[in-house]
Amino acid sequence: MGNLRKPNANDATGTFNRSRDAVPMSGLCTRCVDGCKGGCEVWLASFRGREVLYPQPFGEITAGADKNYPVDYSHLSIQGYARGAKGLRSGAGPDEAIFSNVDTTTEYGWEKKVKMLLPIFTGALGSTEIARKNWEHFAVGAAISGITIVCGENVCGVDPELELDSKGKVKKSPEMDRRIEVYKRFHEGYGEILVQANVEDTRLGVPEYIASKHNLETIELKWGQGAKSIGGEIKVKTIERAVELKKRGYIVLPDPENPAIEEAYKSGGVKEFERHSRLGFVSKESFIEEVNRLRNIGFKRITLKTGAYSPVDLAMALRFGAEAKLDLITIDGAPGGTGMSPWPMMNEWGIPTFYLESLAYQFCRKLEERGFRVPDIAIAGGFSTEDGIFKAIAMGVPYVKAVCMGRALMIPGMVGKNIEKWLKENNLPKTVSKYGESVESIFICYEELKNKYGSEIKNIPLGAVAMYTFSQKIKVGLQQLMAGSRNFKISTISRNDLMALTEDAAKISGIPYVMESYREEAEKILEE
Repeated sequence: MGNLRKPNANDATGTFNRSRDAVPMSGLCTRCVDGCKGGCEVWLASFRGREVLYPQPFGEITAGADKNYPVDYSHLSIQGYARGAKGLRSGAGPDEAIFSNVDTTTEYGWEKKVKMLLPIFTGALGSTEIARKNWEHFAVGAAISGITIVCGENVCGVDPELELDSKGKVKKSPEMDRRIEVYKRFHEGYGEILVQANVEDTRLGVPEYIASKHNLETIELKWGQGAKSIGGEIKVKTIERAVELKKRGYIVLPDPENPAIEEAYKSGGVKEFERHSRLGFVSKESFIEEVNRLRNIGFKRITLKTGAYSPVDLAMALRFGAEAKLDLITIDGAPGGTGMSPWPMMNEWGIPTFYLESLAYQFCRKLEERGFRVPDIAIAGGFSTEDGIFKAIAMGVPYVKAVCMGRALMIPGMVGKNIEKWLKENNLPKTVSKYGESVESIFICYEELKNKYGSEIKNIPLGAVAMYTFSQKIKVGLQQLMAGSRNFKISTISRNDLMALTEDAAKISGIPYVMESYREEAEKILEE
């Protein structure tokens, strides 16, 4: 099978092996030379220490773990059929069974449901610099694409203009206000904006603030995410900002109020500070109590984001969620990550998505057999294409309603933003200019949006146009795959529409091995 991951050197951390060969387990060069000028992780960490734990340059890039797991979704393939049209009227023929007639809408929720035009939504875009400076592109793009956007944790807590009342609760947060208002301006009834709340957010009174000021209907509790369990990180460059965040209750490392660290900052040794959130501690009683408290505040939907924890914690999330009548549980598998997680944790911590979804399906079945109604499920952790979306939904039928995508939905926002910048500077790279020199000729969907929004198109940033354009690619690609498996609605997709290409994948997922799938039915035809 080969190495699952090469440790000690990776482009994400800006490190490399000097030697042509490296020891598979340690990643150290087979010939380590005294006098080496760089630059493996051990070499760089010898003078930059904890900085090397994170993808670099931190806050300016996104990063995804590159560990090659033994089994993943590529070990499944989608079944094709020569007849049928599930989801169309009875008796539908070739004139109706064309892929453009496939309905890609989905919905989630216990009673008051949210409908989306596509079975995808964004990962949590929280207090990171990437999320802040690209928010307008992401939010407007999600709104015009008809999908949900998740505003992540700690947005209020790191807002430079945050105002607290006498009780230490959020009185005013211009950054949170901006994020919600930008999405709402172009929201057309499909999808929603939901805000996450972690330990710090709850202490600051974020749920009360967004419920009272913005009348949001949904809030998401957070147990973790696929790339980490240690709480959300950001980094700040000034000691003054680090002290401010510490006074707001965050864990800031290294301690900006430590005299030795102050001196190290002045001398240039310490160049940045990490802000961390606290670990949550879950119990059934406290969880149910918090869900009820949030409903009393006025939230109509409560969702949960949980990470690549052990099977025990997954079982807790599903069982507690069923008892609390949660509207959605997003299960985020390893490796995931948008670049804010420690690199070793992204690669070496948690249950990979394929295995995690297999466990979730088994646990949901067991709960349903015992009479529980299982909350709707979304799967996250490394998805970027329509085939992965199809497989994740099919593998989790009838529980999985959507796929949560992190970097794949962030990239279009940044691409469009940069094309807008390059156009203004008259500096389009050849990779873009080969399609034209104008917005209309570069973006295949621009005229469609211009026709729909008229003069309002000038208020839609090109990052949002790019996100819409990417979403349309996902839609058409999904329609084609669904039509090929004779599914004309998301709700008609089944586990029978998948086959496992390896016996390991079949054993883990319960999806039939390719040589056994439909074998009995096929043999009957041969014997007639």
